[in-house]
Amino acid sequence: MRGWGALGRALTDRRVLGTLAIAAVLIAINWLAFAYAITTHQAIEGSLGYFINPLVSVVLGVLVLHESLRRTQWVAVGIGALAVVVLTIAYGKLPWIALILAFSFGFYGLVKNRVGGRVDALTSLTVETVVLLPLGLAVMLGLTFAGSATLTTDGAGHFWLMVASGVITALPLLFFGGAARRLPLSTVGLLQYLAPVLQFIFAISVLKEHMPTERWIGFGLVWVALLVLIVDAVRQIRRRRPRSAAGPATADVAV
Repeated sequence: MRGWGALGRALTDRRVLGTLAIAAVLIAINWLAFAYAITTHQAIEGSLGYFINPLVSVVLGVLVLHESLRRTQWVAVGIGALAVVVLTIAYGKLPWIALILAFSFGFYGLVKNRVGGRVDALTSLTVETVVLLPLGLAVMLGLTFAGSATLTTDGAGHFWLMVASGVITALPLLFFGGAARRLPLSTVGLLQYLAPVLQFIFAISVLKEHMPTERWIGFGLVWVALLVLIVDAVRQIRRRRPRSAAGPATADVAV
């Protein structure tokens, strides 16, 4: 896409490179926690992490970016915190997989927001990939020498599924990077509830993971918190529409 100039400037700008290196570490932690959740049959807890993530993004927007929250948004955050307590009791331990997923991706969104207009989404994701490439190669070599690598040993179908997983991972991150530069972090947080819904449905219907009553209660609280956020966002959009509609008319009169 002829973006070598932008990539070169990003790699030679210490501040940009340092910021994106932090983003790379955060997303690597997130990937690893997600892969661990799926391969150890804890996809439901993984989905919980992405349910909590919008609430984490909202809180980070307030604490770090000094974005203001309305009363209903604070109520949603409080309900989300209560849900974590209930789920900790339900699981008999702190849901650490969910919390790692939520906070690593929350901070990833924060870092991507802070890099702002200094680098575009594609360049940003490319730099992150470059930063992680040596580590990825080291892991692959280690697995190969240990006889644990499966990329080229389990047939063509397995190979292309692994390759496809890279593409499937990269495209949403590319779109996320573009959105994080253009929207307030609290808004980005509100848009992230769809992915955990799909993951939760997949875990229940396809992977057949067990969901006892107490966990349903905890998840229900998370969903209530998200519903409060969504209703609040819809109200704000409706309030802004009359102003937007009045804007062009006023401009025409002025002209």
